[in-house]
Amino acid sequence: MPRPQRCRRVCSLPRQESFTPDGKQNDCDTIVMTVDEYEVIRLMDLVGLTQEQAAVQMDVGRTTVTGIYESARHKVALALVYGRRLLIQGGKIQVCERASSCCNPFCRAVREKRDTIPQKENDTQ
Repeated sequence: MPRPQRCRRVCSLPRQESFTPDGKQNDCDTIVMTVDEYEVIRLMDLVGLTQEQAAVQMDVGRTTVTGIYESARHKVALALVYGRRLLIQGGKIQVCERASSCCNPFCRAVREKRDTIPQKENDTQ
């Protein structure tokens, strides 16, 4: 009997749940990407984390992140190359309970909050 799958921690749910190529109807061939696959793409390709850092953020092992990442990249490639609809839903996930007050610099909620705070003209960070 296989081990039960652990919940993967994600900072928040995606803003957009589907992407459809121009000129295509919503009923075209759909590729389903899970929320944890989306989160790995976000952490590694957008934020720039390593597999080890993403694994710590998501509370899973590095080899698990590797498998999730390979699956997610394959699905994104299929959607781009063949012009298919990409739907983001499902997966065994746990949304971070500290999303609004998290102190982790890789958390999407923290990054968005920081980016929306107006900078003073004198700030020379």
